[in-house]
Amino acid sequence: MMNYRISRRAASLAPSLTLAIDSKAKQMKAEGQDVIGFGAGEPDFDTPQHIKEAAIKAINEGFTKYTPSSGIPELRQAVADKFKRDNGLTYKPSQIIVSCGGKHSCYNVILATCQEGDEVIIPAPYWLSYPEMVKLAAATPVILQTSDKTEFKVTSEQLRKAITPNIRLFILNSPSNPTGSLYTRDEIKALGDICVEKGVLIMSDEIYEKLVYDGATHTSVATFSQAHYDHTIIVHGLAKAYSMTGWRLGYLAAPEPIAKAIDAIQSHSTSNPTSFAQKGAVAALNGPQDHLTAWLGEYSHRRGYAHKKLNSIPGITCVNAKGAFYLFPNISGTGLKSSDFCAKLLEQQKVAAVPGIAFGADDYMRISYATSMANIEKGLDRIEKFVKTL
Repeated sequence: MMNYRISRRAASLAPSLTLAIDSKAKQMKAEGQDVIGFGAGEPDFDTPQHIKEAAIKAINEGFTKYTPSSGIPELRQAVADKFKRDNGLTYKPSQIIVSCGGKHSCYNVILATCQEGDEVIIPAPYWLSYPEMVKLAAATPVILQTSDKTEFKVTSEQLRKAITPNIRLFILNSPSNPTGSLYTRDEIKALGDICVEKGVLIMSDEIYEKLVYDGATHTSVATFSQAHYDHTIIVHGLAKAYSMTGWRLGYLAAPEPIAKAIDAIQSHSTSNPTSFAQKGAVAALNGPQDHLTAWLGEYSHRRGYAHKKLNSIPGITCVNAKGAFYLFPNISGTGLKSSDFCAKLLEQQKVAAVPGIAFGADDYMRISYATSMANIEKGLDRIEKFVKTL
């Protein structure tokens, strides 16, 4: 009988709960059940038309073959132009790697910079794939716990205490998935200063950069000085700001030696991102950006309603998000931990939310407001009804 031995690295991984819950909700809907899904981390708006037309044009013109493994020159230049235009950062196209999604960019960075014996600092609540990626690189995640009392932001004191000679990388995600928290300019600089002082690399996940509210602004840690720039790898993508989740296109900007290493890794793992999708990405970055005004207005309206409603439910408290499209309410007052809460909520009220334990915070759950106001109103009414039965 064949022994199908699974590697220790693969066996150590936890499956993605966000994808699992979204899949289950879609299956229940397909069976005819009236399910409200708060689990998906993707915009409910369509990809802007000019982006779709650019990809269709590329297909019709036969642009369907292999490209350079790290992206077509036109797109790498468009990404470099975006960083100059939006962030005041100067990167050569050779420092830009286009990948098969923002998640792929994160994995490439960790794989290129971390190895056995290295440790990676990850503030919690964290995007659930970060620790698993670190494990796949044979490195060790070091979790720094935060709470709603600090708007889920790690302090410079916490970071300084956590840095040991084994720390190779600090993962910074602002605006944050799952909390929607946004670090201020001064907070970003303080964290960056410590990493520069200690010689720790920063992976700055900035994919929600464009989704900020109430006049807040996003700051990239690479902008403060040449030293900050040299210590930072920015990971980014098209999924959130352009509703291109299924296109699987991400990108990163890195110091030249790291970009070269990632190029080599990608050449042996995925080869190039999809050819015609890259043409759509060029249109996204170089074309009109006016769709964002309408999207942000709608997200802000939904966020305001959901935040107020959640705080009106006994046993639930919720700090407001400053960015992204998530709220991360504290459910500890209900007496249930997140897995039980979300399982019973789905079973009894047909509402799918992601338990906070997936993000390293078992007293919380994640609610995505990247869905219609009608769904938000109906879903939150059901959550209120559910909590009242506890």
